[in-house]
Amino acid sequence: MWFAHRSRSARPHRWHTLAQSRGTTVDGGTPQPVVGPAVPDDYTVHAVLDLALRIGEVQMSSGAGASDVTATILAVTAAYGLPHCEVDVIFTSITVACHRGTEAAPITSLRVVRTRGLDYTRLAAVEQLVRDIARHRIGAGDAAAELRKLSEAPHPYPRWLATVAYAGMAYAVAILIGGDAAMALFAAAITALVDRVGRLLNKRNLPFFFQQVVGGALATGGALGLLASGWLPTEVRPTLVVAASITVLLSGLSVVSTVQDAITGYNVTAAGRTMEVSLMTAGLIAGVVFALGVAVKLGMPNAPLADALPPSALRLPLQVVAGAAAAFCFALASYATPRSLITAALAGGAGTAGYSFLVLLGAGPIPASAVAAAVIGFAGGVVSRRLRIPPLVVAVSGMVPLLPGLTTYRALFQLAVERSPAGVSTLMVAMGIALALGAGVVLGEYLAQPARAGLGRLERRLAGPRLSGPLNPTDRPLH
Repeated sequence: MWFAHRSRSARPHRWHTLAQSRGTTVDGGTPQPVVGPAVPDDYTVHAVLDLALRIGEVQMSSGAGASDVTATILAVTAAYGLPHCEVDVIFTSITVACHRGTEAAPITSLRVVRTRGLDYTRLAAVEQLVRDIARHRIGAGDAAAELRKLSEAPHPYPRWLATVAYAGMAYAVAILIGGDAAMALFAAAITALVDRVGRLLNKRNLPFFFQQVVGGALATGGALGLLASGWLPTEVRPTLVVAASITVLLSGLSVVSTVQDAITGYNVTAAGRTMEVSLMTAGLIAGVVFALGVAVKLGMPNAPLADALPPSALRLPLQVVAGAAAAFCFALASYATPRSLITAALAGGAGTAGYSFLVLLGAGPIPASAVAAAVIGFAGGVVSRRLRIPPLVVAVSGMVPLLPGLTTYRALFQLAVERSPAGVSTLMVAMGIALALGAGVVLGEYLAQPARAGLGRLERRLAGPRLSGPLNPTDRPLH
């Protein structure tokens, strides 16, 4: 994040020795000076740690990487006069320890991350609050009250609009992979049904693994059922209908955060996220295979696998528009701000254009996905600071049109219906594309750090000198 380098520089390079009138003794000997940083009283330390943990919880539940959460917590604690804190982030909990030298015992606080969900408007508001804290514009008490209000605020859009957005995303993805308007409409209808059923199951606290099973079975069984009933026009290819719905189900997986945690050295968190992504993907696979198996047992007609349309410069403008629309709809379904919606659409269009252009030049799907994702990550890392939007919104939304929904369904069809060992290699290609997307986004964000730092220095130079130093947690906001 933009304040990651700030939080590291805010931490002291050495401890200060504080000569006090009441020195401590070691084994009854000469009084020793107190070694360690000077920190506020216990109540203030507990208040600041609780605030930092709650902010980290919001970020973790929204899919932020462990390195970003750690940098945020360190920035908050340093701004409120806790210069030496250690942060331990794992997949389900966050621990912060404040070291208080040799005279006072350290204080450690832990918070468990119990819920996970996408609300990019809330995430953007929390990150703006962190900016105000890091720039010493708000006291800890006011910040805690503001965070409580943000956490309890309802979603900015009604739930039915999220369902419409997911349906629109399926429509755009169907067009992107070569479908026509009729196919896209059926994909949108099936996806809307999957989302509403998933919403009902979520209200009853059904584990997400089984929700993915139900979603995969509904997406596949719905398309095959329409084919068997004769309601689908003869030119409609159910393969593309199912692939569009599978892409929507894959979009909710935290692939970017998983790869980011693994690359940045947070192995425990990466292992937890990997297990979650693997389990959710396994649920989706189980649902699709179950529906295909039932269709075979019932003697339903099996439409042959439909290939994506070959690369064509004539279709490139349509693909770019469809990719932008898919990213826009995903961001809308994730409750992004209006400014973020436009940025996500631009990222999705740019990523789709880059991928399609590379494929036209003869590149394979895995390297083309990696390069396109790197472009998305770089653009998101640069513009997020300027536009005050979370980089995660741009990264995740921009790569949604590139998710391997069609490749995944092809692999499962080969394994479950055709009984062909080629399905294993096809499934490995789908996994390779997903990993390439995650790694490409992380690489792009890393390459964007120098540009972001340069923009920050330019802004500070243009803004002129400003006050520095830790803010007393009891101070009122500066006006």
